[in-house]
Amino acid sequence: MNLFDLSGKVAVVTGGTHGLGMAMAEGLASAGAELAITSTTPSKLDEALEYYRSKGYNATGYLFDVTDEREAAQKVALMLATHGKIDILVNNAGIIKRVPAIEMDVEDFRKVIDVDLTGPFIMSQLVGKHMIKRQSGKIINICSMMSELGRDNVVAYASAKGGLKMLTKNLATEWAKHNIQVNGIGPGYFATTQTEPIRVDGHPFNDFIISRTPEGRWGNPEDLAGTAIFLASDASKFINGHIIYVDGGILATIGKPANE
Repeated sequence: MNLFDLSGKVAVVTGGTHGLGMAMAEGLASAGAELAITSTTPSKLDEALEYYRSKGYNATGYLFDVTDEREAAQKVALMLATHGKIDILVNNAGIIKRVPAIEMDVEDFRKVIDVDLTGPFIMSQLVGKHMIKRQSGKIINICSMMSELGRDNVVAYASAKGGLKMLTKNLATEWAKHNIQVNGIGPGYFATTQTEPIRVDGHPFNDFIISRTPEGRWGNPEDLAGTAIFLASDASKFINGHIIYVDGGILATIGKPANE
């Protein structure tokens, strides 16, 4: 089990204040990591830090926008001054705008690309410089099933997540020689506060997810913790440039016939 021990490690989790980001951050903390959590919303950051500390985890918060290169550089420098190092970076912060492609404003498209793709590049570059100096590091990009599949009304999100998959592979290619592993996690459909209104029997999308997922259920946020710990730990030290899809088997199957 020492392979999965993160004691003494410092993990930066962008957007780790709620939902899946919080579930992964809590998983890392439960394995012993010291947390550095980022957010753009003061109230969410305060609430998240209160929660982590109530669980006995060592967590510090940083308020900034990952798409602002200058601000991100200042906050990464502050993290290094505060924690002394960064061992793990989880690029989790992201947004989605559900609009048909034909109707989507270019400004909105650019905003999603900026947060979901450019932000992870900025953070990876800033933290990567430190990791290269130390000749050690783990970067985990939170991709999506939309890194592989299209879907109605998510053209910007799918474009960004497809790009994030390839950013993951390219950084792994360039930085592997520095003992840095860059991998991704692609979550399926999870039971979060955001999906709660549609996770009811009889709702068309709920029924679709249940029937489309071989396990026949939505994922629980804690289902992501093990994968995050694995990719952040020595257990994955020769795994590089891969995306692990935690989706209950959705991508493994074409789905059930309508008459089954």
